[in-house]
Amino acid sequence: MTSKERILCALNHSEPDAPPTDYYATPEIERALLQHFNITSTDSLLDILGTDIRRIDPPYTGKPLPSFDDGSFINIWGIRKKPVPNEYGDYAESIDPPYASWASIKEAERFSWPDPDSYDYDAIPALIDQYPGKAIAVGGTSVQDFINGTAFGRGVEQTLIDIAVRDPVFLFIVEKRHRFYMRHIERMLDSGKGRIDLVLCGDDFGSQRGLLISPKDFDELFASRKKELFDLAHAYGAKVSHHCCGSSRELIPRFIDLGMDALQTIQPQAKGMDPYDLKKHYAGRICLHGCMDVQGFLQRATSDAIVAETNRLMDEVGKGGGLIIAPSHNIQPDTPVEHVLAFYETIAKRRA
Repeated sequence: MTSKERILCALNHSEPDAPPTDYYATPEIERALLQHFNITSTDSLLDILGTDIRRIDPPYTGKPLPSFDDGSFINIWGIRKKPVPNEYGDYAESIDPPYASWASIKEAERFSWPDPDSYDYDAIPALIDQYPGKAIAVGGTSVQDFINGTAFGRGVEQTLIDIAVRDPVFLFIVEKRHRFYMRHIERMLDSGKGRIDLVLCGDDFGSQRGLLISPKDFDELFASRKKELFDLAHAYGAKVSHHCCGSSRELIPRFIDLGMDALQTIQPQAKGMDPYDLKKHYAGRICLHGCMDVQGFLQRATSDAIVAETNRLMDEVGKGGGLIIAPSHNIQPDTPVEHVLAFYETIAKRRA
C-alpha cells in the first residue's frame, strides 16, 4: 500500500497492510534526530522514519511579520511571542497580549486582523507534487483553536471568564478566527482539486483530569463552527483530524455526531483517554490519531517496553483500522533518541 492508501484505509475503518504513522516532536528532538542521521531537512527525516502524512502550506504573501532581537516575533493574529526557557528547552509564550484590555467590540473592530487572501494558493498543486504516494494534509492545530488562540491574545484567565459569561469581545474574536480559517482552508482545498486527504484543526477542550469547559459551553459556543469546518472538508472529499489535548472523553460522542473523522493526541494518562478502552467503545466511529504516551513512558521506559507497547497498540487499537499511530503529543526534549527510534523502527518492521 502507498502511504495515501494506508491513511485513507485507516480513516475509513478498514485494516491496512500496516497501521499508518505520523510524527510530532519539539524542536529539540527534531534537531537531535537530524544530527543523529546527519541530515538537514524535515522531509528527509520523515522519509527515514517512514511516516505517511505530509503537511503543506501555501507561501505567505501578506505584509511582513516583525521579529525582534530578543527572539520574539509577531504572528498573523498580531500576537507577540517569545521563547521562554524551561528545564529542557523553550516554548514560545505570548507577551503583552494585545486583546487583553478590550472591553467593547468597537475596540476589537479597530484591530488589524489577518486576511486569508495573504497566501499564494496557486502554489498548492506543485507542493502536492513533491510528495507522490503520501497522504496530503493542510491546516494544523491552530486552525480554529478558539480557546488557545484567543488566550494568547487575551490571557487564559480572561478567556475562561469570557466563555463563562459569553463576553461579546470573545465571541467577536472567535468569529474572526472561524471565518478566517474557513476561507483559508477552502482556498487550499479548492486549489488542491481533490488531492488533499486531511484537514488538520484543533482546540484544547480538556485538562489532564477532565473537560476544561462544560459540554453546554461546547454545544453553545463551538459545535456549530466545528461542524461547518468538518462539512467543508467533506465537501471536497477530505477527512478531518482534530487536535484536542487532555481528557475530551465526555465530548467524543458529540465529536462523532459533528462529523469528526479522527481525534488527534489521545494522551493515555489523561482521564478516560486510555486508547484500548476508547477502541472498545468507539471502534468504527472515530479514528484514534496518536496513542504513544509522551508524558513519561517514552522518556523512561526501556527500549524493549517501547517495542512491546508499540506492537500492542498496532495489534489491538489498529485492529480493523481506525488508528494512525503517533506520539500522543510532541515528543518531549528529555526523550532519548534511541527511544524515538525504537518506536518508529517497530512500526517500520510491519511493512517489511
